[in-house]
Amino acid sequence: MARKGASDLRDVQRDLGLSTASLASYHLGKLVEAGYVERNERGQYVVTKDSEKTLLEGYSRVGAVLVPQLFFFAVLFTGLVGFFAFMSLRYASYVPLLVATSVAILAVLWYQTLRIWRRLAYGG
Repeated sequence: MARKGASDLRDVQRDLGLSTASLASYHLGKLVEAGYVERNERGQYVVTKDSEKTLLEGYSRVGAVLVPQLFFFAVLFTGLVGFFAFMSLRYASYVPLLVATSVAILAVLWYQTLRIWRRLAYGG
């Protein structure tokens, strides 16, 4: 629904690969109770405007695909660590760069971890 917009029960069932409409209805009911989804005047399910930002926080849209924002850090740091590790085997001058990159990875991961914990614990 966040990608496609308003959806009927059967659309949700089909898109998520759920075995029955009642299973889709159950899960949609839970989302309605939590305030993430509501039914419009046509009986379709839509993501509420207030919750769309919350649901998609931590993701970036690349075309029609939602990608976790940490994916970009993972790709960047994987390339850097791989390159510096390979070069460190040949040239000792690359060891400080490997250490600096590793420290940067740890800083980003711990920052994001603490941010998520804080959001879960304090609701913001």
